[in-house]
Amino acid sequence: MTEIHGTVAPGYEGVRDAFATNWELHGEAGASVCATVDGEVVFDLWGGSATFDDGERDWAEDTIINVWSTTKTMSFLCCLLLADRDELDLHAPVATYWPEFAAAGKDQVATRHIMGHTAGLSGWDEPLDMSDFLDHDKLVGLHAAQAPWWEPGSGSGYHAISQGYLLGEIVKRVSGRSLGTFFADEIAGPLGADFHIGTAAEHDGRIAHVIPPVAPLGADAGLVDPDSIAVRTLSNPVMDASFSSTPAWRRAEIPAAGGHGNARSVALIHTLTANRGTANGKQIISPEGLERIFEVQAEGIDKVLGADLKIGMGFGLPSPMLPLPNPHTCYWGGWGGSLAIIDMDAKLSYSYVMNKMGDTTTGDPRGAGPLLATYTALMS
Repeated sequence: MTEIHGTVAPGYEGVRDAFATNWELHGEAGASVCATVDGEVVFDLWGGSATFDDGERDWAEDTIINVWSTTKTMSFLCCLLLADRDELDLHAPVATYWPEFAAAGKDQVATRHIMGHTAGLSGWDEPLDMSDFLDHDKLVGLHAAQAPWWEPGSGSGYHAISQGYLLGEIVKRVSGRSLGTFFADEIAGPLGADFHIGTAAEHDGRIAHVIPPVAPLGADAGLVDPDSIAVRTLSNPVMDASFSSTPAWRRAEIPAAGGHGNARSVALIHTLTANRGTANGKQIISPEGLERIFEVQAEGIDKVLGADLKIGMGFGLPSPMLPLPNPHTCYWGGWGGSLAIIDMDAKLSYSYVMNKMGDTTTGDPRGAGPLLATYTALMS
């Protein structure tokens, strides 16, 4: 039986049980789960093991891990915050801030299209390898010159990696700071949240190694139409999760997939979202600024994931794929199973983060079990 550490408020004991069950039923390795309700932590739990360069250690209170696309939610907040300050118009052409981006018929593509995965830039025309993910300037330069793969705004196609570079360049052009620096200065720092987009060497000793899924993302691309948007997105390059354990990946700012944190830090940051812009006694963004999350950008079958999605301003919204109980709920997750759920009606911020990746980009039972137990406690 895996020993579970941390705290649970009265009434939420079922979450601890559901969390522990993940080791019995789903072969969990190491993980953390945390939630706040009305700004207060109701549980903060961790357990299992974290694999490091020098062997196996217990998952500790301060262990952090690459959370893949859960990082995107931090990028969304950066853009929403700039919009709230009237420094970025989400509906204005990106070329307003980044003139080179207007090339190849993209003069009317707006930041909202990138936020909603409808920009038609879910991948790159030029062949890439994973080392190219370390070169922000190269990737944004390629996208500035590239024509969209479909009519912008006509539907979503998951911008799995590209979204972060595109939003990162917009944040840089508007604020004069890289997205990772802006996030640290304006969101993580003021909240005291242990989440990093561009993770310094001083944190290496407590970073859990990612345990990759059985198959790299995009490895089965040859089984379907090689010219499809899904294949072109996910196979250039084929994603090898083990690359995320290299120092080069950790140091780089990869705002769609390279953030490092734990459930506590993800939940703390989205306490801000769940509580209409306030967390730890600080009002960082206005309620009106966060309401933009619910401006629907796409609804229907995603061209890359093949899932029936409803996408707001960055965040996913309740849909047939994820029928959440309250209408003012938003979410996103990461390759392999990490998860952030923000329910503004319940003032709930929930996160699950783990090191052993499942073979999925669209949901995992390990995060779902404690989430269901959380809602059971809320409704009791």
